[in-house]
Amino acid sequence: MPVNNPAVRLGIVLAPFAALPAAEFIAVAREAEARGYHMAWTGEASGYDAITLMTVIASHTERLHVGSAVVPVQTRTPVVLGQSAATLNHMAPDRVVLGIGLSSRAIVGDWHGLAFAPALQQIREAVQIIRMVAAGERVNFEGKFYRVKNFRLGAPPPSKPVRVVLAALGPEMLELAGEIADGVVLNWIPPETVPVSIGHLEAGARKAGRTLGDFEIASFIRTCVTDDAPAAREALARDITGYATVDAYASFFRSAGFSDEVDAVNAAWRAGDRAGAVKEVSPRFLAGLGVVGPAAFCRERIAEFARAGLTQPVIVPFAPGAGSDAREAQLRTLRAFP
Repeated sequence: MPVNNPAVRLGIVLAPFAALPAAEFIAVAREAEARGYHMAWTGEASGYDAITLMTVIASHTERLHVGSAVVPVQTRTPVVLGQSAATLNHMAPDRVVLGIGLSSRAIVGDWHGLAFAPALQQIREAVQIIRMVAAGERVNFEGKFYRVKNFRLGAPPPSKPVRVVLAALGPEMLELAGEIADGVVLNWIPPETVPVSIGHLEAGARKAGRTLGDFEIASFIRTCVTDDAPAAREALARDITGYATVDAYASFFRSAGFSDEVDAVNAAWRAGDRAGAVKEVSPRFLAGLGVVGPAAFCRERIAEFARAGLTQPVIVPFAPGAGSDAREAQLRTLRAFP
């Protein structure tokens, strides 16, 4: 089991529970801590914002680390992100990780009305400014994407530098993460592809003259501990379809060996056959990207991800259906680990 390896720690995504009443959500966070999860993660798209949820989790636990995976770098200025990271790390020392990434055209352009350019340089500049702000340095910065003049944090900075991790799929972002970040968050990746991603991280680290010795390599893994595997796999197939029709993920899935499935999904999608697109997600595709079945099987499959080189497999509980039944199913998955 991965938890028996001291170099591997389990994470849990608590976003599925965020819609619960506050007291129940806090209880879930405390249960995750009591069960030995190392870190609770929450993202940000159209649901609750990540910073608030991280604050709630951190303020109601004692040991549980918290991280964002991810906050889109385009929807907040790096000064604001630096302030948020400094505040969280000051209030919960050594327990907070700021995860950032490049979002999508729909989220940035359509939802927020902002310019969208999926440029690595924007991430590079943002990380530099975030760290300067959080360290309490006076920031004067002139870049391609950001210009900051004479900003300085007016509150005490945290005692240690904030940890910044990047969401990464492709080789260039992986290399950038290895070069400038404290860790990486992978997503929708089969264990067989993890070593390839690590190779790109190592290449980036070499550019900076460092190693991956204390580098976090986390990956989100959709997991459902269940006695009704067919229903869970159908829900997983719908989720995969939504990603496989997005160019960046389609390209990544192809590189992971699922070209035929991606092509078939997109052909059906373009033809307007949404149900047909979901049916093109093959059993092999499902088995590579998700973990579904009895608890013992799921624990062993997560161990395979750990053996592939992850330092932190992150359980993403999912369940078919909605309402209280789905919540109980998600709790069952949370309780199957560590």
